[in-house]
Amino acid sequence: MTSLVVRDVALAFGGVRAVAGVSFTVAAGERVALIGPNGAGKSTLFNLVTGQLRPDAGMVLIDGRLTVGLPPRAIARMGVGRTFQVAATFASMTVRENVQMALLAHARRHLRLWRPARTHFVAEAEALLALVGMQDAAERGAGILAYGDLRRLELAMALAGSPRLLLLDEPTAGMAPAERAGLMAAVACVAAERDLAVLFTEHDMDVVFGHATRILVLDHGLLIASGAPDAVRRDPKVRAVYLGAESAGAP
Repeated sequence: MTSLVVRDVALAFGGVRAVAGVSFTVAAGERVALIGPNGAGKSTLFNLVTGQLRPDAGMVLIDGRLTVGLPPRAIARMGVGRTFQVAATFASMTVRENVQMALLAHARRHLRLWRPARTHFVAEAEALLALVGMQDAAERGAGILAYGDLRRLELAMALAGSPRLLLLDEPTAGMAPAERAGLMAAVACVAAERDLAVLFTEHDMDVVFGHATRILVLDHGLLIASGAPDAVRRDPKVRAVYLGAESAGAP
């Protein structure tokens, strides 16, 4: 099943082309990396998918439903989860309470609680923490977590709405190499277990080529390559524009 369809999407800011007629799909179970140099249009494209921006042209469909013009909240409730470059958690709460708040928000009960938030969705929060390998840290304060654990917590929160499409914006930024591998292994496990479509941006090429099932390459708003990691690695346009024309031995 194709979870995300982006078709001929374009957007310009004051005459500057940010995204220029981009088309691609992401199917259930896929882990698709979106890469490109700074300013290539990756964040803009993410914001077009999630409704923070509206395209000048083109269509975005999620599970066959046209989303252009819908507010971000409505798109999220269609089954879209997202993490951001900077982890967004509640530092004063415990790890479990952060996930409980995410579950409450998706259940639309965060503004009409009649008992403390910590008593809601306890089992569901524990299950999500177990999914990302954070169950042993449930009682710890989010404000004292190591950065890698903070990113795992954010992933658990993004999964609180049982999304069918998950967008990860530089999920391993700021993490040590071992932490990066562990987080992406957790993402792969979740994608397989839940048949989840994953679209992620990432600057670490070891992460991209080691964990993506398919790679999209943007340059100045144009999609210049798309395919399996080995094919993208060999593509001369990608090597010249992004990976470096002289890095023949690099991933």
